[in-house]
Amino acid sequence: MVEMVVSVLMVSGLFFMSVAAIGMIRLPDVFARAHAVGLTDTLGAFCLLTGLALYEGWSAHTLRILIVLLLLYVINPVIAHATIRAAHRSGLRPWMKEPS
Repeated sequence: MVEMVVSVLMVSGLFFMSVAAIGMIRLPDVFARAHAVGLTDTLGAFCLLTGLALYEGWSAHTLRILIVLLLLYVINPVIAHATIRAAHRSGLRPWMKEPS
């Protein structure tokens, strides 16, 4: 049963990380990219690290994984916000579709 939950978490984590990578390629500007990566990367890493912690069982490695998970969950949105704020303060404007 645990292997099935771990597999679902790992596959969903890989899915969200893939969506983040596609978003980095397809989206037009830093604002949209930071938004996509800030959300999907955090969720993907959460799923992957939770699956890894469940697979590992209770050990010192699990404690380290949970600490990394906590730090990533706190730091990743802050990094996305700082990136967007720096881009905005430097005068970069959001991408707008040209009128046809």
